[in-house]
Amino acid sequence: MKKTLPPRAVIVTRPTDYVQVQQRHGTKAQAKFILEARGQSLDELWERHVAQDRALHTVLGAVPRHWRRAHVQRAELDRFLFEPEDLVLAVGQDGLVANVAKYLRGQPVAGVNSATGVLAKHEPRRALEIMEAFETRKLATEARTLVQAVTDDGRSLLALNEIFIGHRTHQSARYALQVGGRRERHSSSGIIVATGTGATGWAQSIAAGRRGCPELPAPASRELIFLVREAWASRMTGAELVHGLLADDLSLIAEMDEGAVAFGDGIESDCLTLTYGQRVTVSRAKTALELVA
Repeated sequence: MKKTLPPRAVIVTRPTDYVQVQQRHGTKAQAKFILEARGQSLDELWERHVAQDRALHTVLGAVPRHWRRAHVQRAELDRFLFEPEDLVLAVGQDGLVANVAKYLRGQPVAGVNSATGVLAKHEPRRALEIMEAFETRKLATEARTLVQAVTDDGRSLLALNEIFIGHRTHQSARYALQVGGRRERHSSSGIIVATGTGATGWAQSIAAGRRGCPELPAPASRELIFLVREAWASRMTGAELVHGLLADDLSLIAEMDEGAVAFGDGIESDCLTLTYGQRVTVSRAKTALELVA
């Protein structure tokens, strides 16, 4: 009889602002001197660091003895092997949940934050309760839609909030857009395809006050919405096909000699580079993020 493995708590963190400031300036004293010279204080960063450290130790201390455990930094996620028995606890801000989402295939994620947020909405003291519910198969999760981009040469990218396609420097991007049988050439600041989770962020700022723009998807909606940024109408380009809900795929053909990219959730370093004439197709992903409710 095959022996089943005990559950594993995978705790994901990222360096706090306090740690990153010290690393940038070499020492705490130097960081304090530079910030104070700018009229700022290291104290606020220290307080947030202490709160984060306390939250992390609370979660680590709650892991049952018979469980396996792993602690992963955000920068290591692309090299970490997740297992089917994993419960992921992202200890930090909302963005950390989005960072880990694209590396999972059905493993539930609990966002833990001492201040609580939209995605990281669980207080550290609830960690044991969450782990017990996971082990007894009583853990309630909410499926959050992921968006994916696939190039015509087989490369792919997943995101929880949105995928951006355009020029890497956000200057004018030239491409041909095709949605639902309609096609239009654009010169714009790029296009985003957002999920309901991402509707409260970048998508909301683009859609705000835009005439004729459909209502943004709800957080748990399966719908996607596309939004073109600053389309410029000219003799060669249009500005009519600039927003809409996606019933099917969206495809885009790059018409830039260099600088064309697609990236997800604001992580520009993890991108798909596009060459002239290359097609990228964006759609709802087959997998979803299982967010602990």
